[in-house]
Amino acid sequence: TLLYTIKFERYQGYYSIAMPKSKRDKVVSLTNTKKKGYATKTDLVTEVQECCDKFNSLYLIEVHNERNNLLKEIRNDWKNSRLFMGRNKVMAVGLGRTKESEYKPNLHSIANKLVGKRGLLFTNESTDVVRGWFNDHSRFCFARSGSVATETVELPSGPLDLPHSMEPQLRQLGLPTRLKDGVIVLEHDHTVCTAGKSFTTQQAVILKHLGNSMAQFQVDIIAHWTNGQFTMLSSDNTDMDIICDSIEGND
Repeated sequence: TLLYTIKFERYQGYYSIAMPKSKRDKVVSLTNTKKKGYATKTDLVTEVQECCDKFNSLYLIEVHNERNNLLKEIRNDWKNSRLFMGRNKVMAVGLGRTKESEYKPNLHSIANKLVGKRGLLFTNESTDVVRGWFNDHSRFCFARSGSVATETVELPSGPLDLPHSMEPQLRQLGLPTRLKDGVIVLEHDHTVCTAGKSFTTQQAVILKHLGNSMAQFQVDIIAHWTNGQFTMLSSDNTDMDIICDSIEGND
């Protein structure tokens, strides 16, 4: 049997029952929390430099249509290697952006190209093994808003092979649909997306409902570093991007 201490409070001539305050409700001031930003950055710099000493090769990679679950699979398959994604500026500091500050000879060449959706792969595997594995492990996935359509998708008028309960949602997404005898019917032809144009959120959701996996997750090997030697393995637009940014800034 649970016993509660009941407190009677008088308000405007009436008595009310006030329940005891819960001990679980505690206010934590944000001023008491510890900042981990600087320590985390310092640890990342140290880890990158330790990997430079531990592994024979460093590859600069670029991820297209990044998906966390697919990156997780790569980490699991390359357990004997080390993959770094995110915090490019901090990793560049660990490698060294100039010849004077670089951790090892020619690492600044990797650091200066570490932009956008790029990352670092430390491994002892050969270049042929690395390139061959990633060439064989591209995968199609559902497109997201902002990505560019690779083909035009047009839906002809008529019934759609989708559950009838989805009809209101499809209408909200912009499809000209209606229910007829429990079947979703498209009232007239409709273009979902056009090749070369970016997806809207609505278009991406429609393609997902249709099961159309238009985006392709893949990893390109941009450059290779080993024993102080830097080698470009694919075309790189980093320098052109920097020039364009400087021109736009002057305008």
